[in-house]
Amino acid sequence: MTALILGLIIIASGAGLTVLPSLIERSLFRPYWLVPRRQYPTLLTSGFMHANFAHLAFNAFTLWSFGVPLERATGRGRFLALYATGLLVSDAGTWLKHRNDPEYASLGASGAILAVLFASIVYYPTESLYVMPLPVPLPAPLFAAGYLAYSWYAARLQRGRINHDAHFSGALAGLAFVALTDPAACRRAFAALLR
Repeated sequence: MTALILGLIIIASGAGLTVLPSLIERSLFRPYWLVPRRQYPTLLTSGFMHANFAHLAFNAFTLWSFGVPLERATGRGRFLALYATGLLVSDAGTWLKHRNDPEYASLGASGAILAVLFASIVYYPTESLYVMPLPVPLPAPLFAAGYLAYSWYAARLQRGRINHDAHFSGALAGLAFVALTDPAACRRAFAALLR
């Protein structure tokens, strides 16, 4: 499933960034216009398009690195449900914040990928993550806490073109998904951290 999702993202984004730029324009998620113009497909299509190749490469690397082992732990069906939940919940967070702004638009799989990453932290709580430019790995739970704090803060500032709201809500969606679908994994994570 990870390979299939990743393949679709690479093909769609690659086409949009090279030969069919109209794909990107049609795929943009515009919260203000979602209901009035019935742009409901963009809830899904926006998650398969990226603004540039750097954005695509970073998301592709993260999805592959964390998606493959997580899919082995959860199974294909639950992994796909997690990914879809992360995508839709991150869209919901974006909609809530920007529903009154006719100029706002976003795209990218970051919300869904953050759901995968944070679910992976629950399943593998003793792992460490390398975060550029830090020269040493961070324990996964420390990274999770720091990332959530940073995303919340950055979303309040509303600077730049990064959708921090999608990152924040996608990460929380990943944690909530595991808590609801596999509470034993949460108990194991807490037990591992208390050792």
